[in-house]
Amino acid sequence: MVLIEEAVLSPTSRGPDECCLSWEPPPKAEFTSLHTMSTQCSNTFTRGSNLRKNTGEKPFECTVCNKKFARSSRLHDHFRTHSGEKPFECTVCNKKFASSSNLHDHLRTHTGEKPFECTVCNKKFASSSNLHDHLRTHTGEKPFECTLCNKKFSESGKLRTHLRTHTGEKPFECAVCCKTFSQSSNLSVHLRTHSGVKSFECTVCNKKFASSSNLHGHLRSHTGEKPFECTVCSKKFVQKSHLHAHLRTHTGEKPFECTVCNKKFASSSNLHGHLRTHTGEKPFECTVCNK
Repeated sequence: MVLIEEAVLSPTSRGPDECCLSWEPPPKAEFTSLHTMSTQCSNTFTRGSNLRKNTGEKPFECTVCNKKFARSSRLHDHFRTHSGEKPFECTVCNKKFASSSNLHDHLRTHTGEKPFECTVCNKKFASSSNLHDHLRTHTGEKPFECTLCNKKFSESGKLRTHLRTHTGEKPFECAVCCKTFSQSSNLSVHLRTHSGVKSFECTVCNKKFASSSNLHGHLRSHTGEKPFECTVCSKKFVQKSHLHAHLRTHTGEKPFECTVCNKKFASSSNLHGHLRTHTGEKPFECTVCNK
C-alpha cells in the first residue's frame, strides 16, 4: 500500500499550566505519489486521509487521552478539548467553538437549516452528529454506560445529565427565584411558572399546562391509567410525583415544614393546605349554598 503521509500533530508541554501544539511535517519525498491504492479493494485515492477512511486506520493519537484519529486535522481540533482553546466565534451571538465544523453546525441554529435527514422517519437535523444520535432511537443501541449504576444511554449528553443524579449537581439556576436544576429543559419548564405561559392544552377538557410532561400526567385522569406502582403496598398512581409523596407514608419522612408553626408534612400539597389555617384563606366554595 502506497500512502501519502500528513503532518504529525503532537502536544508538547511548556509548563504546568501551558500547552501548545507542534507540527512535524514529513519529508517532501513522501508527497511524490499522486494516488494511493487500498490493499483491501481496487479503489484509488488522491489523499492518504481518504484511504484511511476506507481502511479504518487511525494513526494520529492524542497523547493526553489516547483517542485516535484518521486525520491530523481532527486530532488538532480534538486537542482543544484539553487545552480549552475556542478560536472559532459565531458572528451572530459571539459563542465560541473549538472547531470550525462545530461553528458551522451551530450557525444552523440561527438559519434554521437542517440538511441531515433520517432515512427511517424523515426527521431532519442541523448536524450529522445529531442525526447519528437520533438513529440509535431506531436501532436501540445504547453505547454510553454509567459507571456507577450501569444504566445505558443512546447519547453522551444524556449520560452527562444522568450523572448529575449521582453527584447532585444542579448547574442551571432560575434568575427569578434562584431555584437550581440538573437539566436546562427543566429550567425552561420552571420559568413558565413565572411567566404564566401554558402552551400545552388538553384536547378533552381544554385545561392548559406549562409543560408537555404535566399534560401527559393530566391525560391519565381521563384514561384512568395508573402506571406508577408502590413496591411496598402495590398502590398505583397517575403521576410519579404522587408515588414519591406516597412512599413517605411508609418511610415516615416529612420534608415539608411550615415556617409559621414548624409542623412537618409528607407532601407539599398537604403543607399548602395547612398554611390556610394560618392565613384564613378559604378558596373552595359550595356551588349550592355558596358557603
